Amino acid sequence: MQVSAKTLLDLVEGVGSRDELGGVMSEVCRVLGFQYFALTHHVDLLKAGNGAIRLHNYPERWAEHYDSQTLSLSDPVHRASQVTAFGFQWSRMRALIPLNRADLAILEAGRHQGFHDGYTIPVNVPGEACGSCTFVNSLGQAAEGEVLPLAQVLGTKAFEVARRLWLPRGFSGNVQRPTLTDRQRDCVLWAARGKTDWEISKILGISEETVARHIRLACDRYGVTKRVALAFCAVSERIITIHDVGPWVYTPFPA
Repeated sequence: MQVSAKTLLDLVEGVGSRDELGGVMSEVCRVLGFQYFALTHHVDLLKAGNGAIRLHNYPERWAEHYDSQTLSLSDPVHRASQVTAFGFQWSRMRALIPLNRADLAILEAGRHQGFHDGYTIPVNVPGEACGSCTFVNSLGQAAEGEVLPLAQVLGTKAFEVARRLWLPRGFSGNVQRPTLTDRQRDCVLWAARGKTDWEISKILGISEETVARHIRLACDRYGVTKRVALAFCAVSERIITIHDVGPWVYTPFPA
């Protein structure tokens, strides 16, 4: 490989616009031996508009078909991305998820467009839509095994740069965001864990009426009325984390 890994990482890190990121990722594809790339959130892309990360060099005909059929919500590659934290080759997708007829039809339609095999790197940030970076080969081309670790690093970095370009509100100190007092946060945390106002009052050593007031004020700050929505907002704003809410037990997939 003539271009060093550090050079490629510096190129990706240094981009300042979406168009520039697209050009750099096309160059990354060329160096790594891929033909196509896609950085995307796994959402209804037409409804999300500019609010979702979406950058690729796929053929326009495939992009139009993909959007019109809302395949981003049913793409088996996207579903597989939600059960692993590391990149995977499409040819090994069956080890991650079962593939039904609809899945196979989507993959076959992709092959008709020249997408023979791909390498997808999941990028799932708590509180945000799931996403991924994918590199794709056309028929008859196969990525050499030694480039996949570098593809993993570059894909992850590219998505993080895309978050900076697409979601500047998460990085700007000029945007007024709802804030909670320490006691409101405590009440929201225990409510998210399924505790009642009475139980929270006993845990925190305050009155049940005070708990109810803190929860109500927290709801008002986010403009919601339900505790589930309040917990979701608090997680999205990093007031609490998803790991604060309850113990997460890893369940291995059957062999």
